[in-house]
Amino acid sequence: MVAPNAAPANTPTIIFVSFFMILVIYLLNIFNPQVFLFFSSYKNQSTMKRIFFIDLDNTIYFTKANEEQLMGELYRFLESMDLGISKEDFQLAKQEMLKTPFLKVAKKYGFKEEVMPDVISYLQNREVTKPLKPSDDYHHIKSLIGRKFIVTAGFPKQQLSKVKMLGIADDFEEVHVVDVSIANKKKTFEKLIDQHHLDKNDILIIGDDAESEIKFGLELGITTFLLDPENLHPNAESTFRGNDLSNLHIAAGQASLRPVE
Repeated sequence: MVAPNAAPANTPTIIFVSFFMILVIYLLNIFNPQVFLFFSSYKNQSTMKRIFFIDLDNTIYFTKANEEQLMGELYRFLESMDLGISKEDFQLAKQEMLKTPFLKVAKKYGFKEEVMPDVISYLQNREVTKPLKPSDDYHHIKSLIGRKFIVTAGFPKQQLSKVKMLGIADDFEEVHVVDVSIANKKKTFEKLIDQHHLDKNDILIIGDDAESEIKFGLELGITTFLLDPENLHPNAESTFRGNDLSNLHIAAGQASLRPVE
């Protein structure tokens, strides 16, 4: 006979299982916080995404791996100009050009205003003419089920030539190049949503710039995936994040559709 206030016979098992689950979550948070973040975020993201706004530079491909094809001629052109900065600053500027839009780099390092019209004219008419290599993770983007739009910032002729040299044009419905001197990606996102009558709940924004596509996506109430291989934005807000794209299908609610690798 069981006493009225006695605990059920399986109480030790329940306590053990609960303790074990708490321990697993704790260890995930300590040793792999990105996994912890993914499971925490995924719990609140039940809608499968079918629309994707995807950044180009350092998302679909990495500039560092394609530096000579992309930047070689530009570096040599800039070296022929009197930019009004030291050699040391020029080397630093070159490295930032791999990750940051040129006009932002020029402003940060104080390139002479007198030379900027010639530099901008060069960039406006420049095309990439050598083949580029997509990132090793590009297959995660390509295998997403749904409508895909590239939304990239820069000079139109240059950015469109990158898409051509990457050989990925057929993987996307449209390519939109944002002139950051007069607009930003937020306006382009809003335009795409209105033009195609899109539901924000169906959209996932994918990119590496915490202060551009990720920030603007969150402001619009859209789910975001921040790609941050070098952990440059540890404190940036994003619905999902990763140092690679291996969990992209989870963020998109398409984990069950992910091709077997």
